[in-house]
Amino acid sequence: MNAPIPPNYGRGFPPQAAQRSPATPRRGPPAAAMPVPMPQPVPPQYIPPQRGMQQHPNDAALRRSRKPTDRNIPDGIEEVAIGEGVQQYKSLRDLEKRLDAAIVRKRLDIQDSISKSVKKYRTMRIWISNTAESQPWQTAAPGNNPGSGRYKVRIEGRLLDDDTDPTAPEDSDDEADDDNNDDDAMEQDGPNNTKKSSTKKPKQRFSHFFKSLTVDFDKPATVMPEEVKPVTWTKPQLPPNAVTLPPTADFDSIQFSRASQENLNVTVSLVRDETPERYKLSKELAEVLDVEEETRSGIVLGIWDYIRAMGLQEDEEKRLVRCDHRLRSIFGREQMFFPQIPESIGPHTSPIDPIRLPYTIRVDEDYHKDPTPTVYDIQVALEDPLRSKMLALTQNPQYTASMRQISTLDDQVALIVQALTHSRARHSFYTALSKDPATFVRRWINSQRRDLETILGEATRGGGEDGSGPEFRRGGTDGVWDTPVAREAVRYMLAKPEAAMGR
Repeated sequence: MNAPIPPNYGRGFPPQAAQRSPATPRRGPPAAAMPVPMPQPVPPQYIPPQRGMQQHPNDAALRRSRKPTDRNIPDGIEEVAIGEGVQQYKSLRDLEKRLDAAIVRKRLDIQDSISKSVKKYRTMRIWISNTAESQPWQTAAPGNNPGSGRYKVRIEGRLLDDDTDPTAPEDSDDEADDDNNDDDAMEQDGPNNTKKSSTKKPKQRFSHFFKSLTVDFDKPATVMPEEVKPVTWTKPQLPPNAVTLPPTADFDSIQFSRASQENLNVTVSLVRDETPERYKLSKELAEVLDVEEETRSGIVLGIWDYIRAMGLQEDEEKRLVRCDHRLRSIFGREQMFFPQIPESIGPHTSPIDPIRLPYTIRVDEDYHKDPTPTVYDIQVALEDPLRSKMLALTQNPQYTASMRQISTLDDQVALIVQALTHSRARHSFYTALSKDPATFVRRWINSQRRDLETILGEATRGGGEDGSGPEFRRGGTDGVWDTPVAREAVRYMLAKPEAAMGR
């Protein structure tokens, strides 16, 4: 036989004691009073927030949606306003619209110019020279050890100053001062000992233009293998947001020293560092683009221009391209979808060959009687100087602050216009009341009565039936509640945040 279940079993709290009537006498002596602890204040950080005080994620959006945004003067203000303030405000609004359109158009032009990444090419002059020490013909000099002949090679590169080129970047005074402190700068240029101008220093230094530098030695039989080991410098990987370069990647000259008592032939190889990177084109692709080196975006744009110029687009599908004999040699097919072209040009591109500069390291006495550096002029790509100024315009923090201030002023203007609208409504109300008070009050009362009936659901419909009629009580497929309007209204009510949270 099952035992009866206690009345408060499984409710998570102990059973309450039976209530005693106040008239029931106590049995036995009165018990000692138990001390009641005083309630301690709870720290604020342990008090859970009330439900009404919690911020709903849509509250900020609701507040923004309720902000007035209309900044146009309402109609009829000119009739009651004194002076020409309304006409002047409308003229300022028209001027603001034209000014905003011009600013947006110019900013789009600047963004388009920045995305094109136009390059300027300038001449970089490279000097390669070497000195000798402790050679056999120098052993008579004091402080030299015979048989320990060494040489020191120096490679230096500078952009040539071109006063006739208006795009050449100007140099700052600080950079000029740093250049004057460079004691190792080359002072000779050619056999005429023409001094190189050191009053100006270009912003881009020698190491900025190359990813790596390698010096390869010829291997004569009389030289030890460690003496002809290649010398390599590689630019370190820099983070994308790096502002300054480390000293190992920011220099105008590089030098190294080795032990040797014989003349050596070397080749200096320079790998370009360009953004975006250019590639060497195959013979077939170069025939289409009429260039031998180009970036990937330039290749795609050049092929697109060729397709449009030759009329190779299909009439029905503009993305489909008919390949002529030149494009067939590249893609190997009769038809080609244009979105597939960027991934199909990979086999026809290869890295650009490095710049190779031959040089002979001279340690003989005849050469060092009148040492002359070997000079090379190469073309290097620079960013368009106007691009940095355009970037400064688009990334100017003052522009963001100005736009924030303008937005605040627009909000204030919208509030003033809203106040004008309310004032205009009150003015119309009192003007109509003053002309015929009895008729105005009668119409106003009727309007208020209709609004109240609409709110309470007692307003009459177009057919003379109210909301409590049998038509609105009847359901089914033929009822008014099975119409698209009713379903849309119910869906709208259920989509409200309050309905979603069960408020």
